Amino acid sequence: MRYCGRIGSLALLLLVLTACGRAQVPGGGSPVHIKDVIYHHKLGVALTMDVFKPARPSGIGVIWMVSGGWVSNHNNINPALAKLFTDRGHTVFQVVHGSQPKFTLPEIVEDIHRAVRFIRTHAAEYGVDPNRLGIAGGSAGGHLSLMMGAYGRPGDPNAKDPVDRASSQVQAIACFFPPTDFLNYGKEGQNAMMIPLLRPYWPAFGVSDQTPPEEREKLGRAMSPIYGALDRMPPTLIIHGDADLLVPLQQSQRLIQKLEQLKRPARLEVRPGKAHGWPGIEKDAELFAEWFETHLGRS
Repeated sequence: MRYCGRIGSLALLLLVLTACGRAQVPGGGSPVHIKDVIYHHKLGVALTMDVFKPARPSGIGVIWMVSGGWVSNHNNINPALAKLFTDRGHTVFQVVHGSQPKFTLPEIVEDIHRAVRFIRTHAAEYGVDPNRLGIAGGSAGGHLSLMMGAYGRPGDPNAKDPVDRASSQVQAIACFFPPTDFLNYGKEGQNAMMIPLLRPYWPAFGVSDQTPPEEREKLGRAMSPIYGALDRMPPTLIIHGDADLLVPLQQSQRLIQKLEQLKRPARLEVRPGKAHGWPGIEKDAELFAEWFETHLGRS
């Protein structure tokens, strides 16, 4: 099993199942698809996103993580998925990041910090309020979304680049079946980087069979949303199937329980009998738009 394969299937499901028409925003027209917007250069490579701007923007920006197994591919940018949000007036940013194994997860997370900062800096160009940003994704993309909620940070006021002066904090999160705690994966005390099933993803952490246990624990903690600043976590919605063998439901339950203890706005929707993606998932993705409208404000 592979995250990238599973999330590729998820993207395909969303493409096929959201292809049917939806009611357009009253008085609106076709959204503008702006391809290959460069948000950063890394090692001579341009990191890009595609922007889908509706004719009448609501002010809400939806940042979608194009990520499966922390591999990101332009071929998985999904106009049909964007349409689910642009039909409601929301601008969509489908973000492509540096992929493992060339880049490790700490480097990938920095790509997402940069992407959020770029979007906030250029928000007015896309009809977006910089303080009304939601972030979303599935599996690895869900993990990256939660990392921005838990570890989003202010910009550097002394930075030469105006983008780096902007905050990478988001105001709402919605995601499918995300990993949340790599130190307690499936059960208490089980490090994800010791599980044979997850061996294909060890390179994302820079881990091999020779990596000492203490280093695995350090990496697992640093890359787990659950150990971030949950006391200021933005409103968080997670949808997860209880038959998911790749990312156990326990991962979402564990995070949501902690958020509820801290009295942060949070909701877990469990899908009985569903695994890592399922037919009809587009109906669940519609809940993301509703969640963002509730917590980011309607026009």
